Amino acid sequence: MADTTGNTQDTGAKAGPGPHSRTSSWRHIGPGIVVAATGVGAGDLVATLIAGSNFDYTLLWAAVVGCLVKISLAEACGRWHLSTGRTLFDGWAGLGRWTTWFFAVYAVIWGFVYGAAAMSSSALPLQALFPGVMDLEYWGIACGLVGLAFVWFNKYAVFEKVMTVLVGVMFVVTVYLAFRVTPNLGDAFAGLLPVLPDEEDSVLNTLGLIGGVGGTITLAAYGYWVNAKGWTGTGWMKVMRLDNRVAYLTTGVFVVAMLFVGAELLHSADIAISSGDQGLIQLGDILEDRYGATTGTLFLVGFFAASFTSLIGVWHGVSLMFADFLARQRGERQARADELASGRRERSWTFRAYLLWLTFPPMILLFQDEPFRLIIIYGVLGAAFMPFLALTLLWLLNSSRTPREWRSGPLSNGMLAAAGLLFLVLAVKQIWDQPWSEFF
Repeated sequence: MADTTGNTQDTGAKAGPGPHSRTSSWRHIGPGIVVAATGVGAGDLVATLIAGSNFDYTLLWAAVVGCLVKISLAEACGRWHLSTGRTLFDGWAGLGRWTTWFFAVYAVIWGFVYGAAAMSSSALPLQALFPGVMDLEYWGIACGLVGLAFVWFNKYAVFEKVMTVLVGVMFVVTVYLAFRVTPNLGDAFAGLLPVLPDEEDSVLNTLGLIGGVGGTITLAAYGYWVNAKGWTGTGWMKVMRLDNRVAYLTTGVFVVAMLFVGAELLHSADIAISSGDQGLIQLGDILEDRYGATTGTLFLVGFFAASFTSLIGVWHGVSLMFADFLARQRGERQARADELASGRRERSWTFRAYLLWLTFPPMILLFQDEPFRLIIIYGVLGAAFMPFLALTLLWLLNSSRTPREWRSGPLSNGMLAAAGLLFLVLAVKQIWDQPWSEFF
């Protein structure tokens, strides 16, 4: 992402230590890989597959625009952390008590339901790879416990290395599948033209694809991972921007590759798959029938990598955010970025308490139908988070809370405003679509 502040000088901000050249900066890449891996889960892959299945290559441009939107949001999160030395929640808390209440309710309810979804999603490919070994619920519990132990006993450096390996697996699998289905490059390039499908609700479907892939609370966690990496001053700003571009270039590869698979394998054969994670199991069966057992197995390995990176990414990143939230409530005010860089947050009881919340209570949902009213509240909170993120960043980065030289320029403001409007429309639609008549 280019410099979106609209400023050409770095004056007044505390630079801190940082690399001195673009060449040396490449070896520092890391938080971007983590946010890309966490943000692209099984549900995102299914959404992209279905877009390709329904609309062929028509919405390829929307996937590219979606990546640009996420680049702007993540860059804004990282810029806030590096330019102010404060965390994002510290910035939110300065906007009023309402942000505290929103995040508290969101973290508790969202974490409870997401924990079950993440464990179930990671369990599905394992059950398919090793049929007859365990029921799905027990595979889910095993994934949750492995994720808990891994994040509990390892610090950010090890976490980043493992995430990088799993991203490598995802990259190899998705690119291999894209080549295997032999995409029509002429149609693909034509799909870069901004054209809406000639279908009912085409505008909302297009907005959903733009906003859906890689767009979760993990975007907000990016600034926390930037600090956990040890980047705590504006001297790291150039590296952060390069890292962020790498993140969403990687996400773009995943999205485009899966859209190719949906367009060539599903659309051309008029094959429909389920909208949930089961859709990927169906795709594995289709790939095995078409290209052989090896391709089917390789896909399931990639499916597991996508799901498990989302699990441990949330276990780590959102636990960091929750630990910061409670620290702020307990009156801590200083050296917030330094706290993250030192690793003390990862050893705190608040970090580990939220890890336990993400792991054990959600196991109840693996053995029963998900509570109806709770799922509706979860859907509403999830829909509201992304417009909350975009619009509060727009507020924070244009106020005196941010040093003048690092405030948003016209490009960043335009992208944040567009993101806020996009996610607000999607939030209204999702809230409107909830079965409220059955809620009461």
